[in-house]
Amino acid sequence: TRIMMMVLIGLAPSFLVSIYVFGARVISLTLVCAVASVFFEWAWNKLMHKKQTIGDLSAVLTGVLIAFNVPSGLPYWIAIVGCSVAVIVIKQLFGGIGKNVANPAITARIVLFISFATEMTTWPAPRMAADATSTATPLGVLAEGNAAELPTNMEMFLGYIGGSMGEVSAIALLIGGLFLIWKKIISPIIPACFIGTVFVFAAIYYGATGGDALHMAIFHVLAGGVMLGAFFMATDYVTTPLLPGGKVVFGIGCGLITMMIRLWGQYPEGVSFSILIMNCLTPLIDSFFQKRMYGGAKNEK
Repeated sequence: TRIMMMVLIGLAPSFLVSIYVFGARVISLTLVCAVASVFFEWAWNKLMHKKQTIGDLSAVLTGVLIAFNVPSGLPYWIAIVGCSVAVIVIKQLFGGIGKNVANPAITARIVLFISFATEMTTWPAPRMAADATSTATPLGVLAEGNAAELPTNMEMFLGYIGGSMGEVSAIALLIGGLFLIWKKIISPIIPACFIGTVFVFAAIYYGATGGDALHMAIFHVLAGGVMLGAFFMATDYVTTPLLPGGKVVFGIGCGLITMMIRLWGQYPEGVSFSILIMNCLTPLIDSFFQKRMYGGAKNEK
């Protein structure tokens, strides 16, 4: 419960910035997702005659993370569908907290994107954007080849852009992430390797293609879900490697897959898919590093 509460506190700066950028619907959508997630967990435990676990706040955190991964204008019923997928299909059917094989909120986002592509890619414009009701994300603008219309890196750092409501402000997510590291809730290894790989990959790619390597490397770190994913999704205890070496591999893998999808894939964002893929590889990564750590030469008599 303490861990879940600390993560919720870490998300608070991003939540407040999102309210400022997108308005009061951020509050209502977040509440709907949190309440729906708690309800699905309560109902499942009741139906299966299991001990109630809603008091550990894990369902609340799942709901908040789902809200942070969708547009602020997403219809409530679609968000509730995502919560049911996360809590029942990904969490409870695998045995409950600590036994799921993938991050519930990440998986719910991907399911919603595949099932409701139009609603999941309709981005309400920030309130400071004059004469606009919707807008493209920075990655969407880049994918369309409209480099002249890209927001500045400072606008992305502060959060004055379109996108999923909890991922637009890099500074707010950085504050929350550093808070979790300070409180020793998460290790800095995965966020550092994830963000560092995105930065280096982008710098090499744009440097080789004649672009502004430093500017675009910073752009890719600030754009989309890198900061939210690196600090709050890729650090999930259950679905990420246990040992430091495995965490390094996991973080680098997330960064590489994210950039490959962004640069050569059909979808302009790759964070969710990269974390899900690496979640699936976590048992393999763990087995490799555990063998190296605990293995040794046979005793000779």
